[in-house]
Amino acid sequence: MPPKCSANCPNKAILKRPKTGDALCKECFFLAFETEIHHTIVNGKLFKPGYKVAIGASGGKDSTVLAYVLKVLNDRYNYGLDLFLLSIDEGITGYRDDSLKTVEQNRDDYQMPLKILSYKDLYGWTMDKIVEQIGRKNNCTFCGVFRRQALDRGAALLEVDCIATGHNADDIAETVLMNILRGDIARLERCTSIITSGEDTIMRCKPLKYTYEKEIVMYAYYKQLVYFSTECIFAPNAYRGHTRTFLKNLEKVRPSSIIDIIHSGERLQVKGTVKMPERRHCSRCGFVSSQEICKACILLEGLNRGLPKLGIGKSQRAMQLLTKNKEKSVEF
Repeated sequence: MPPKCSANCPNKAILKRPKTGDALCKECFFLAFETEIHHTIVNGKLFKPGYKVAIGASGGKDSTVLAYVLKVLNDRYNYGLDLFLLSIDEGITGYRDDSLKTVEQNRDDYQMPLKILSYKDLYGWTMDKIVEQIGRKNNCTFCGVFRRQALDRGAALLEVDCIATGHNADDIAETVLMNILRGDIARLERCTSIITSGEDTIMRCKPLKYTYEKEIVMYAYYKQLVYFSTECIFAPNAYRGHTRTFLKNLEKVRPSSIIDIIHSGERLQVKGTVKMPERRHCSRCGFVSSQEICKACILLEGLNRGLPKLGIGKSQRAMQLLTKNKEKSVEF
């Protein structure tokens, strides 16, 4: 016989929460899952009434659940938000073209406006073409840099107040581990922050910061949400994949490892002891950057010059080349 729901209701439990170990019925799990995200939103002061919020929508489980739950909570608690879906088409044949069909289904199901921007239109390159130039190593660098800026560009076009992304607890724990393994603890503050940017740039927030990936999958399954589950065809060689495997092995032994790592990252911040790069605007494209010319423009310059590895790793050589060319153009 299945155990009774541990939430003091008469129903039989049908699942065990990976996060807490509680045996719950379906309805109590839904309520607990949604309420925890609501508390994250309220405690983090993520939104204000009247905010226009762009949800970064890939069609995957995280963004699909985020869109659905934000719609539910917006109605239940009267947040007063105007919700949009914002998708980026990286140009990956057999992956993104299929997942965008799921996003379009989400648009229809949740009655949210959808805006799609493509790398091809923004940068003149698709990820398929970039991989032809750079190969299967370091391609995620291009995609990550271009995607972050593309979201900013899309949010500016939509004139939103905030971009909500589907980063979950597992994602953030992975990023903490990656930064520690790279010796880059200066980035811990940013990667663990629930709100980033703001002021002169469009704010980003992570409503799923403390939500386990396994519970997101369970919620989507029991709610029968439509999402795209195929992994990016260029992702298997990514460094993050090795960190993810390590984290999953830790979780098997100690389920609280995910939250523990996030809290460790929050407490290991080195604010005041390490000089962080000054945030400014790129002299070429005008978008936010930590240097005179942003990483996206450097990578794009390398692609257009037939030097795809120009912006990989340290950008000093690229900056010297671009600055030198800029000086020459002024002389003439």
